[in-house]
Amino acid sequence: MKIYRVGGSVRDELLGLPVTDRDYVVVGATPEAMSALGFQPVGRDFPVFLHPQTHEEYALARTERKQGRGHQGFVFHADPGVTLEADLLRRDLTVNAMARDEAGVLIDPYGGQRDLGLRTLRHTSPAFGEDPLRVLRVARFAARFGFAVAEETEALMRELVAHRELRDLSPERVWQELAQGLVARLPSRMLAVLRRCGALREVAPELDGLFDSVGAGQQPDLGVTTALALDRGAGADASGLAALAVQFGIAARHLTIAQAEALAARLLVSTECRDAAINAIRHAATLERAGTLSAEEWLALLAGLDALRRPERLDVLLAVHAACAFPGPEESANADRVRARTTAALQVLSAIDYGGLEANGETGVAQRVRQLRLGTLREWLARMPAGI
Repeated sequence: MKIYRVGGSVRDELLGLPVTDRDYVVVGATPEAMSALGFQPVGRDFPVFLHPQTHEEYALARTERKQGRGHQGFVFHADPGVTLEADLLRRDLTVNAMARDEAGVLIDPYGGQRDLGLRTLRHTSPAFGEDPLRVLRVARFAARFGFAVAEETEALMRELVAHRELRDLSPERVWQELAQGLVARLPSRMLAVLRRCGALREVAPELDGLFDSVGAGQQPDLGVTTALALDRGAGADASGLAALAVQFGIAARHLTIAQAEALAARLLVSTECRDAAINAIRHAATLERAGTLSAEEWLALLAGLDALRRPERLDVLLAVHAACAFPGPEESANADRVRARTTAALQVLSAIDYGGLEANGETGVAQRVRQLRLGTLREWLARMPAGI
């Protein structure tokens, strides 16, 4: 039995990046031998085990053969005779097909270290063309590392799209890859890679339609401005679901509400992401006029967001607005003023004391609350200078 650390942890280590998840391949073992050593079997389609102490994944070396369409149409073969090189050959990219033995020696039969130096994503074998999910994975890696895609790999990606294999992927798997690319370092790279091979038209036709679409007033290509905004949004302070909601809102910013809803429904995105997109579209013009809004307009904006109960919605909207502002000192300063004034308006409403508020004649409590809020906003606006 020989154990090798493989895949992403080896790649990231060579790139000088933090290593979080470690995966291992075991050569020369059987499921019975692994269980006898205390490893817990967890693999459904092929033998994968959890280490009894570290709970890291250990998979028996295996090969695979395509039997049907889509990402899951594979039959796996694992036995003690499968070599490490055979196991690495089935992996998608050369940069992911490296290993280290138990002494730390690098094993790189397919030139992954060379391609890291070239900053190139290259398929390990022609079997790359058997799995349509790899089209999205390559685009996601391009966004994460900023690498180029080898011409021969891009040709295989175009073939997969042409054969309509991407249509066999589940919405969950499509969104999983797109989501990781949206919050990566350079989301614009993901869109560019997907566009070049025709995949963006398959998985997100609404976004693909933004490219070569000129905005009002002869603005630049809406796809290009969206891609640049995504890169700016990727550097924001938000993390986790909030960061993804911001990025989805930026991506959908130039769509119609109907298009955004269709995209969100098809990809089965979270409610937070869907709402971020709709709010970005619905309230974009209002935020542009933040310096001249009336008390009624401020109340309509904040009530429409349900910002008093869910202030995170306003945070996401303001992050989308800042990323979508055309890059430049003046635009950046304007976005900061919009954020400051909008945040102040919410603070003004949040500080209202509703104690003793009761219905007055024909005016119910809800109407009295509205009147109090409007009056408070009018007093606040009277103390503010005109303009943003």
